[in-house]
Amino acid sequence: MTSSRLTLADDARAVILSHAREGAARDPPAEVCGVLAGDGDARTVTAAHPVSNVADEPRVAYELDPEETVSILETVESAGDDAVGFYHSHPESDPVPSATDREQASWPGYVYLICSPDGRLTAHEWTGDEFRELDVTVE
Repeated sequence: MTSSRLTLADDARAVILSHAREGAARDPPAEVCGVLAGDGDARTVTAAHPVSNVADEPRVAYELDPEETVSILETVESAGDDAVGFYHSHPESDPVPSATDREQASWPGYVYLICSPDGRLTAHEWTGDEFRELDVTVE
C-alpha cells in the first residue's frame, strides 16, 4: 500500500462511531476495536467489523479477540475483500496513536484508524517503525 489517502465509506464510519460511543458509555469507559475491510490496494474501506476487546486494561488499551478476528478475516476474504487494517477508539483522549499503540502495532502496511466518541478520527499506516498519518475522505 502506497497511497497517503484512506477512503472510508460513510456506512463503515457509522459502525465505527456507534461502536466507539458504546465503549465510551461503559463504566468505566472502554476502548473498542475491529477490522476494516475493503480494497487494500486502493485503500478503500467499505465495511467495519467490530471485534471484542480482550485487553487486560480496556480503558486504556485494546487487544482484538483472536478467534473473532480470524473468523472475520476469513469472512472478509471469502467475500473477495481485503483486510485493510484495524480500528480502535480512544474514549477519553484524542484520536492519535498513543505510546501503547506504537508499542503494539505489528502489521506493517496496514491501516490503524483511531476514533473518538465525538466523531473525530485519524488513520495511520504502520510502516514497521512508525505511524504515517493518512488523509481520510468519507464518502
